[in-house]
Amino acid sequence: MTQNAPIIGSEALPALAEVLRRPAISQVFVLTDANTSRLCYDRLLPYLPEGHTLLEIPAGEEYKALASCETVWTELTEHRADRFAMLVNLGGGVITDLGGFCAALYKRGILFVQVPTTLLAQVDASVGGKTGIDYLGFKNQLGVFQEPTGVFIHPPFLTTLDPRQLKSGYAEMVKHWLIADARAFDRHRQEGMFVEDWTPLIQHSVDIKRNIVAQDPLETGLRKVLNFGHTVGHALESYLLTQPGREILHGEAVAAGMICESWLSVQKGLLSAEELDKIETFLFTVFEKVQFVTLETDAIADYARQDKKNSGAAINCTLLKGIGQAVYDQPVTLPELADSLRYYHHL
Repeated sequence: MTQNAPIIGSEALPALAEVLRRPAISQVFVLTDANTSRLCYDRLLPYLPEGHTLLEIPAGEEYKALASCETVWTELTEHRADRFAMLVNLGGGVITDLGGFCAALYKRGILFVQVPTTLLAQVDASVGGKTGIDYLGFKNQLGVFQEPTGVFIHPPFLTTLDPRQLKSGYAEMVKHWLIADARAFDRHRQEGMFVEDWTPLIQHSVDIKRNIVAQDPLETGLRKVLNFGHTVGHALESYLLTQPGREILHGEAVAAGMICESWLSVQKGLLSAEELDKIETFLFTVFEKVQFVTLETDAIADYARQDKKNSGAAINCTLLKGIGQAVYDQPVTLPELADSLRYYHHL
């Protein structure tokens, strides 16, 4: 499993155009959602070959589902896509995850490239070869590891985002600093989310993730540190997806999850109360508090039973051993997860 270096900045789209001109590629398909079809497709169009086919699915996490895959596979089949076809995934994390999954399974695998358009996808979802969809209400329950032919990150796509979506991606950047770069966390904690040029921050975040993934491509060990904030975060996100009108973005869930799991780190003697206060203060300057009631904490925590890091009956969590250093496979209980949610609720 090889890991191709993402191309970031002004050279990204010209490099994509060069890849798509390869004679061995029989057909080019572009997968979008309703948002990226409207906001991003025209910007990409000059770099696409004539005769490509546009595929579109509805926008939203609820469409990161098997039914959307069936739509994509049906379109590919009806257009007689062969094993030398190329799928260009133009969108946020839903599109890059789902599109990669569809490409990996269609005819046992066709080529695909990622063109992430959200900050979350640019720094996290499109990098590292994870693909997948939600199933039966659980996040990323079905998926495969499959590296794309390339990842092409064009930061100007971020101008299409509203502030809430931009913050959602910023949560994954904060996660990278907390698990691997204490100095970056401290610097950005002082500066806040005031960014004129996202390119160097994207590059730094991508470098952190690629360094970790290169050491553990299939997530058997070290790569699990990238799940910090996600045991509680995925549980919270999954639960609220079942509550119409209460859905939250992935990064909002991860931000709450990072506070909960930092608190658990303190309870386990791994993190100091002073460090927890720094993490909480910084995250609450960027993110609004996720709303739920204490009576829901057990039901939310129960979603962690399906977490992919678990082993048998044990719930394994990634915790912090100080800011800038994470430890994986830390056993936690459902009551402890519920306690962390109650702690967050009372802040």
